[in-house]
Amino acid sequence: MSDFHALKIAAVDKLTPNAVALSFEIPANLTETFSFTAGQYITLKHTINGEEVRRAYSISSAPSSNQLTVGIKKVPNGTFSVFANENLGSGDVLEVMPPEGRFIFENTSEPQNIAAFAAGSGITPILSIAQSVLENNPNNTFVLVFGNQSPEETMYYGALEDLVNKYSERFFIQYVFSRAQAENALFGRIESSTVNFVVKNKYKETDFDKYYLCGPEEMIQTVSDTLTNNGVSAEKVLFELFTASNTKDEMADALDGQTHVEVLVDDETFSFAMDQKSLVLDAVLKEKIDAPYSCQGGVCSSCIARITEGKAEMVKNQILTDGEVADGLILTCQAHPTTPTLKIDYDDV
Repeated sequence: MSDFHALKIAAVDKLTPNAVALSFEIPANLTETFSFTAGQYITLKHTINGEEVRRAYSISSAPSSNQLTVGIKKVPNGTFSVFANENLGSGDVLEVMPPEGRFIFENTSEPQNIAAFAAGSGITPILSIAQSVLENNPNNTFVLVFGNQSPEETMYYGALEDLVNKYSERFFIQYVFSRAQAENALFGRIESSTVNFVVKNKYKETDFDKYYLCGPEEMIQTVSDTLTNNGVSAEKVLFELFTASNTKDEMADALDGQTHVEVLVDDETFSFAMDQKSLVLDAVLKEKIDAPYSCQGGVCSSCIARITEGKAEMVKNQILTDGEVADGLILTCQAHPTTPTLKIDYDDV
C-alpha cells in the first residue's frame, strides 16, 4: 500500500525567500502511475538525520503540463520543509508516493464559475485547480482571494500573474497582504469582511458553482462560516487544511482496555493486540506493518481504512463526510478502538 517510487528531482526553483518548487522526472514506465487530478497531493519520504520523514505536499502543476511539481514553504523549526529549501537540488532523489486526495476539480460539460480562498502555501493545489478550470472550458471563470504577508512572500506570484494576462476576462485575483500595502490589494488577513466584499460586492453578479478553501484551519473556518451565513450550501464548499489546531485527545482518558486488531493491507492480513488508549495507526506502525500514512495529524487522507468488524472513534475528523463515516471509513491516525475486536481494511477505500 505504501507504494513509493524513487524519483529524481528535475529542478528546484526559488519561489520566495522561504519557498521552493520541486519538479520531478517521471520515467516513461511510471507516467500512468503519476497521472493526477488537479488538487491532489503526493507524499514525499526521505531519511533526514537518521530518521525517516514523510510529508504530504499538494501538486501545483496542472495535469495538462506533463509535469509533477510541488511547492514547499519553509516552516520555522520544520524538518522536511527546511531540508527541502536548504539542501535539495536537481539530481537528488526522493521516495514519492503516487498522487492521492479528494480536494479535486471535476470538469463538467456546463460552464462553471469557481471561487477560491487561499493563504500562504495553500495556493499550491489552488494553482493547479485554477489552471484546469480555465483550460477545460472557454466559458469557465475563476476568482481567487489570496492572503500573504507581502508580494515578495507570495508563492507562485509570477505564475498567477501569467494566468491573469492569459485569461484576463476570466481569471481575477484579490490579493490580501498582512504586512504590506499594495495597489488594488486589501490590507490585513482573510476575514469575514473580506469574504463579504468579494461575494456580496465585487462579484455579487456571479453565481459560483464551487468554493475551494485551502490554508490554515482558522481561515477555512472563517470563510466557511461566512459563506454559510450568505446562504451557500455545504456541498458547494470544498476545503483542505494545511495546518490544523491541536485537539486534546480526551477520548484516551475514558478508554481502558485491550482490542484484538486485524489489519488487511496489500492483500496481507496482520493480527495484534493493542491498548485502546493508543491510536490505531500508531499501533499498526509499531507492529512494522507497511500501512499508508503521511501527516499523522488528521490533515491529509493517506491513512484512511474501512472498518469491517468492530468500532473505532476518531479524536477529530475534518476530511471524511458523515456518509463515509457511516460507511465504515476512518482516519486511522485519529482513531481509538472501542470494541474488543477491530478489523480494518486499507485496501478497500
